Amino acid sequence: MTHRILILGGTTEARQLAGKLAVRASVTLSLAGRTETPIAQGVPVRSGGFGGAEGLAAYLRETSTDLLIDATHPYAARISANAAQAARLTSVPILALLRPGWEPVEGDRWTLVDTTGDAVRALGPAPRRVFLALGRQEVAAFEAAPRHHYLIRSVDPVEPQLAVPDATYLLARGPFRELDERALLQEQRIEVVVSKNSGGAATYGKIAAARALGIEVIMVRRPALPEVPSAETVDELAAMVDHFVEPAAERGV
Repeated sequence: MTHRILILGGTTEARQLAGKLAVRASVTLSLAGRTETPIAQGVPVRSGGFGGAEGLAAYLRETSTDLLIDATHPYAARISANAAQAARLTSVPILALLRPGWEPVEGDRWTLVDTTGDAVRALGPAPRRVFLALGRQEVAAFEAAPRHHYLIRSVDPVEPQLAVPDATYLLARGPFRELDERALLQEQRIEVVVSKNSGGAATYGKIAAARALGIEVIMVRRPALPEVPSAETVDELAAMVDHFVEPAAERGV
């Protein structure tokens, strides 16, 4: 019997996991549809929302899904909450892939805040040159502080652009090397970086570069996520899935 697995994705790890599991199960990868030009995934892809927990639960029932995997971004708290609720409603097992967050090390100048709005306030009253290393959904909050110069990097264009007098837009897709990030921060004369604690290696370059240059980082803490069985790496989660999809006889049960 082929198991049907739905992966809620949008991260590099989700794509890697889908590829790894596709050889042993029928895998569908769901993307929220926020990126206009997503990378080719290598498995069937469903794009767009489900309509909350109830909508996801209906989809799980309609497709006879055997296993739900939440491999969304650590800041996709609403999607993770909906996934956990849908799993409860349908009794479909759920696993989560959650990459560990970054930890400050010696030389880091982190200011920790809980929300993007707190990050805006943490910039302070004096004009500063700010690198907004955030998703394009979050940058609009900084219109509340138009006195700063903003460098905004995103995969897709920020539209509409911010209603601030001084902003520079940069289109780029990671991974970003520390050496290149250091050059960018120096070239743009950046005084403070605003970042989410995404974890992983692909976007850590800016954090290491800020440390090397003595630049402050305003770090938005991760939101609380539902407690479900989880792993920190693709290999760890694949091993958990292997145990799930193996026939009971092979496990010696």
